[in-house]
Amino acid sequence: MRTKTYTPRRRLAGLTLVELMVALSIGAFLVIGAITVFMQSRTTFRVSESISRLQENARYVLDSLEPDLRMAHYWGLTSRTIKIQGRATPLDPIPAGLAVANDCGQNWAINLAEEIGGTNNGYAWACPAFNGAPQPTADTLVIRRVSEDPIILPQAGILYIQSARFQDGQLFPGPAVPPGYVAATSQTHQLIVNGYYVSPNSTLDTPGNPIPSLRMKTLIGGGAGGPRIVDQEVLPGVEDFQVQFGIDTDPVGAVNRGSIDRYVNPGDPIITPGDPAFLPDAQLLAVRLWFRIRAERPENGFTDTTNYVYADQNVAAPNDQFRRTIVSRTIYIRNAIAPT
Repeated sequence: MRTKTYTPRRRLAGLTLVELMVALSIGAFLVIGAITVFMQSRTTFRVSESISRLQENARYVLDSLEPDLRMAHYWGLTSRTIKIQGRATPLDPIPAGLAVANDCGQNWAINLAEEIGGTNNGYAWACPAFNGAPQPTADTLVIRRVSEDPIILPQAGILYIQSARFQDGQLFPGPAVPPGYVAATSQTHQLIVNGYYVSPNSTLDTPGNPIPSLRMKTLIGGGAGGPRIVDQEVLPGVEDFQVQFGIDTDPVGAVNRGSIDRYVNPGDPIITPGDPAFLPDAQLLAVRLWFRIRAERPENGFTDTTNYVYADQNVAAPNDQFRRTIVSRTIYIRNAIAPT
């Protein structure tokens, strides 16, 4: 006779309340950790992006001005503006046919005697700045020269300089080249005039957040408007712009002629004709530039407590949420020629 042994069925038990609470706590810690890592990574990315943007802007602004400055004193086949007919100073009447609309002063664009100029801690040009107000403590810089490459077909409404090696140059409006020049021994170059300054505003302004910018008064032409000065934005975020000129003060024929003796601000007496301290033999050999560049947007959790000392500036800490950097470069004028 067989007997069956009865085995009671085991009851299936789930998680106890304590086990569930422990699992939820561990899961919550893991989620909080993941969120913390994500937020820290996001903050690090934003900081890195802001710093990279500042560095990119710094490279761009230096690379924009350097070629313009290096070509200063270039006038085609002639090396001296005194040999160019049609030039005029602010004290001269405007030459016939050479009027420039919206000019920044009497004969500002065609004042070829001042190949490199500027103002120190102020905006003195007669043309209005962008949005009506320049940055009051920033310097200005103006560069006058001609285009690197000769022009084959001059156009109406554009100013050009015709130059030859053994003949005076001539400033003229296109399209007709002045008579008396042989095509095989002369060249036509477009007149280039760029004046740099800082505005407290830019095209990227938003309500409550004006963004400063480096801007340029530049000579253009063509079309019905003829030669004219227009305002263009070079780079938003430039808060200050400072300039100093490297000057050789040695007289012509001196042993050390051709080396920089000192750096001076624009408008320094030794380079200002008519000033008692003016040095007629002073020669501008280099230009030193400083840019204070600001981020376009404030950064939460950051405070700028840096005191900025550069050029002739000593700027107290802004104590705001904008990141800033200062960049500087010295650019030598390769076409500079000592007066004789």
